[in-house]
Amino acid sequence: MNKNIKLAVAGAVLALSASANAGIIIPAGDWTLDIGGNVNTFVTNTRASGSATITGGYNGFVGGPNTGNVTDTTNTGDKNQSNITTGLLPNYLSVSGTTRQNDLDVAFTISIQPGTSTVAGGRQSSQQENRQAFLTFGDKSWGSIKLGKDLGVFAGTAILSDMTLLGVGSGAGALAGNTTTIGGIGTGYIYADWKAQAAYTSPNFSGFQFTLAATQGWNTIANDSTNSLATTGRSGSAPAAEGQLSYTFTGGAVTGKLWTSGIVQKVNHNSTSISLDDDRAQAADIGATLNFGDIGVTGYAYKADGLGTTIQFMDAYTAAGKQRKSDGGYAQVTYVMPSKTKIGLAYGISNLDRNSTEVNTNLVKENERTTLGLYHPLTKHLNLVGEYNDARSQNQAGAENKARTLSLGAILFF
Repeated sequence: MNKNIKLAVAGAVLALSASANAGIIIPAGDWTLDIGGNVNTFVTNTRASGSATITGGYNGFVGGPNTGNVTDTTNTGDKNQSNITTGLLPNYLSVSGTTRQNDLDVAFTISIQPGTSTVAGGRQSSQQENRQAFLTFGDKSWGSIKLGKDLGVFAGTAILSDMTLLGVGSGAGALAGNTTTIGGIGTGYIYADWKAQAAYTSPNFSGFQFTLAATQGWNTIANDSTNSLATTGRSGSAPAAEGQLSYTFTGGAVTGKLWTSGIVQKVNHNSTSISLDDDRAQAADIGATLNFGDIGVTGYAYKADGLGTTIQFMDAYTAAGKQRKSDGGYAQVTYVMPSKTKIGLAYGISNLDRNSTEVNTNLVKENERTTLGLYHPLTKHLNLVGEYNDARSQNQAGAENKARTLSLGAILFF
């Protein structure tokens, strides 16, 4: 099972150390192949209320029955939508290979993510994601190099520490093809996403480790009233620089991880209608996960200039190219009961500041959510999951929409 799936399992199900083990191991000549992944499905019911116009910030998580968009004018007021869908993790099939050649550890990972959701009679969704395709080489004496597409560095540990990674969180009111729910994305952290990258990870120095990466520069994007993405006339002119420093400690009464990460990207003016100098987007975060026996505590916070909210570079700039600031964070407490059922409570909030030049009061101001979850290991690979998620979205004028989601389902790791 590849590293990111292992981290997801280990971070989300503390009671099941066995689930973080390798998947299906196949010796193949000089190579050892590891086939792993997960399958998950949830029955969800979302009741949304409010008819405020809120643009930007991917407010689909408080969505209505048709598009999941809070600005859906055909379904104002109370809305009730039930779906059978994938959770925050997509269904996942990953093939990894490792070998030792010329004093180097060489490896690769390729994965596919088929969806659970069906959206219309007589046809299936045509969407399928391919989140990972990368190679690594290195040695424990000097570290490793990664080339290809994988989870981004900035805010990557934030999503891997989110308990809703095994469940649904926000976003269950929207249903479209292979779309997953969004868990705590946009309500406590910005999505790390899956990025083309060239990265170096250091050896482990008594628990300390760092990663430095050049990742593909992205365009800034806006969220219009139909939840589609559109460029705002500014683009990434060079690769972004991302990095993380972490300290992991084990063996005592308290175990856990401390980390900080950041991102910097040059943003280039790319429009004939406005004249602006080049700009720089940047963000930094800090987080900690501490385990006291059966009790787990996670705290996380971030601050960004020109990185937007929910998804990187979404609503990061005004239509005139002026930069917006954002910040947020989340807190999470979990407890593994004697039955091995883990109960968790999480609260998160993401804020987007209006630029001083703006008068658009419909722009999203904050997205907030509270999640109560139960995660029960029916077997060492199969987990039953139940969650209650209360989400709220507010625009700059103070008008708001709400959504309450109940979800029940299961996730199987192999």
